[in-house]
Amino acid sequence: MQFSTADLCDADEGKVQVALPDFIDYGGRKRFCGAISTVKVHEDNSLVRAALEEPGLGRVLVVDGGASRRCALLGDKLARLGMSNGWTGMVISGCIRDSAAIAGMDIGVKAIGTSPRRSVKQGAGERDVTVAFSGATFDAGAYLYADEDGILISPGRPV
Repeated sequence: MQFSTADLCDADEGKVQVALPDFIDYGGRKRFCGAISTVKVHEDNSLVRAALEEPGLGRVLVVDGGASRRCALLGDKLARLGMSNGWTGMVISGCIRDSAAIAGMDIGVKAIGTSPRRSVKQGAGERDVTVAFSGATFDAGAYLYADEDGILISPGRPV
């Protein structure tokens, strides 16, 4: 995968969004890109699991967890599920757990922190809706690029 968010940002300045640098790299893959699928939840990862159980088809799952630090929305089992189902990465406005195990997996994971506490499982939330956090808007079907420098969103098409 050959791209640089800095180069893409320069080439398409004014046409792409850049998320604020609120995220830490946790996955073994630091550079990833793909069409966006979204989940909006609050301290409940049921819809995260449901999404990752589907064929990823090289997509990136963007999770708006309301920046909650009270529990984790992703752990090693869900990260492994996403990896095996063809998801290229995840961007989580919330926490993960099992970070040492996730670091060894060939999947991109960016999140705002870690928490050992698991989430509730009530099935609450929304799928493939527009979500906004970290100064950016993430639309289902838009394209996301992530690397060590940050996260870039291109509306509806690869740049």
